[in-house]
Order: sequence, then structure tokens, then C-alpha cells
Amino acid sequence: MRIRAGVFGALPVIGSALTLLLASPAVASVIWNGDAAGGTAVFSSVLCDAPGSVTAQDNHDGRGMVFKFNKPLGLERCEAHGLSVGGSRYTFHNDRTYYLGWDTSTNTADAATIFQWKSYGTGDQQQQNYPVLMKVEGGVLKLFHIEAGEKWTLKWSRPVETGTYKRIVLGIHTSDDASTGWVEAYYNGSKVASFSGRTWDDLGNDTRWGTYGSEVTSKRVINWIDGLKVGTSYADVA
Repeated sequence: MRIRAGVFGALPVIGSALTLLLASPAVASVIWNGDAAGGTAVFSSVLCDAPGSVTAQDNHDGRGMVFKFNKPLGLERCEAHGLSVGGSRYTFHNDRTYYLGWDTSTNTADAATIFQWKSYGTGDQQQQNYPVLMKVEGGVLKLFHIEAGEKWTLKWSRPVETGTYKRIVLGIHTSDDASTGWVEAYYNGSKVASFSGRTWDDLGNDTRWGTYGSEVTSKRVINWIDGLKVGTSYADVA
């Protein structure tokens, strides 16, 4: 009887443990961890002509390694393009939800475009080119949605300081239908914008981080980027 009582006495404990296990939420998976310790190999390619450079360096502020996008005078672009996952270029898909997170700090109040959700279409009037884009200009961080035909709409903005890191998270639901695509934005942990719109082109979309723009060709721009992550939920990258 003691043995039987011991076995049956253990059953409620086992049942409780199973209930807790089954009730536990699934662990979210990160699609891509763009840790600067991995060097520029974490990107699918780098778009930065010499003497410009994209390097991983010790930031000397307790962060460890960060990416330094160094665009000298005379260059229009210094960006990292796409993600490398398992040694191959990662492919984004239509009708999916992605969250992109990163910290950014620039040396100037006019760093121009610091992020592009780059679009690839057939080249006709329906191509969006860059449906979601972020800029730093005039000391203001700005989030834009761009429709086909270069129709720009400012969705959110706020003044920012140079030389200070800000955490940005963008949630993008990809869709070639403006009624089902959407974007939400977070700044230093707070949700600051949410809007619907087309976010996908027929040949796909990809990420670009760094600095870009004809308006900064005559300026030296440095964009330090840290904590790069891409996942399927805010919790993956926040």
C-alpha cells in the first residue's frame, strides 16, 4: 500500500508539472543576429566604395564591438545590404511579418538615409523602390512610407542628439496590397507609429543600413550601428 500510495501521491505533482510545461509560451526564434563580433560577414554584401568603409570596431563605451559606417566626402552611399544566415543570403517573403531592431548613433545631424526597406520591382511605374525609409536630417529622425511614383508620406519624427544611441524597432508585414500591408515603429522601447500600406514589390525586398543620399555627398557621415537583429516578433529584437 505504501508503494501504491507513493505512486498515486506523485501523480498530482507530475500532472501539475505537465500543465506548467504545456502552458509555457513557445520561445520566439531570432531569424538573424547581426552581432558586430561576426564582422561584415553577417551581411550579404557591403555597398561602400573606397575610401569609404564598413568595419567592426570596439566602441570604447562598454558596448564592445559595433559597426562603423564611414562615408567620406565625395561618396553618396555607405551601406550594408541584406542578411547572411548560415552562410547564405536570407530571402524575405511576401505576406510575412518581420521585426527589425538596431541601435544607431551618428556624428552629424544630417546623416541622410540611415535605413531602407529596399524594394525590387519590374521597373515599371508600380515599383516602390524603398517603401519604408528612415532619415536623420536637420537633427530630426524621420520615418517615411513611400508609395509607387515616389509619393512620400512622413509618418513620424522627433529631434535626436548626435553621438547618442537610439534603439529603433520596425515591424513590417509584407504585402503588395496596400490594404493588408502594415508597419509599426518603436523608439527606445515605446511604440511611436503604426500605419497600413504596401510594403512589398514583385521581385522582393531587402534591408539596407548605413548612410545614403545625394544631399550628403559633400559631407563626412559616420553611422555607428549596434544590436542588429531580425525576428518574427517584437520580443525577438527589442
